[in-house]
Amino acid sequence: MPEDKSEFLKGTLDMLILKIVALGPIHGYAISQRIQQISRDFFQVQQGSLYPALHRLENRHLLGAEWRATETGREAKFYSLTKKGRKQLEAEMASWERISDAVALILRTAE
Repeated sequence: MPEDKSEFLKGTLDMLILKIVALGPIHGYAISQRIQQISRDFFQVQQGSLYPALHRLENRHLLGAEWRATETGREAKFYSLTKKGRKQLEAEMASWERISDAVALILRTAE
C-alpha cells in the first residue's frame, strides 16, 4: 500500500493533540506527558514531532496560545482549543470512529 505513513501519523497526532488540549489550557511538554500517560506509554511523542504539530495547528487557527508561568515558575506557551479547533476535533473523531469500525469489521471476518 503506497499510503504515506508519516501523513497518516501526522493526522493522528494532530487529532490526539486537539483532544488533549480540549481538556483545558496546557503547555507543550505537558501535552506529550498526558498523551503518553493516557495511552499507557503506547504513544511517546518526541519534541521533533510535537512542536511542529503545535505550530501547524496554531497556524491553521485550531489552537490559540499565550505565554504564561508554569507550576515551576518558568514561562511556557499554553495552548487552548479554538472554536474552529473544536469543530475540527469533532469531525476527526467521527471520521476515526468510521475508519476503526470498518477495520474492525474486516478483522473480524473469518478466514
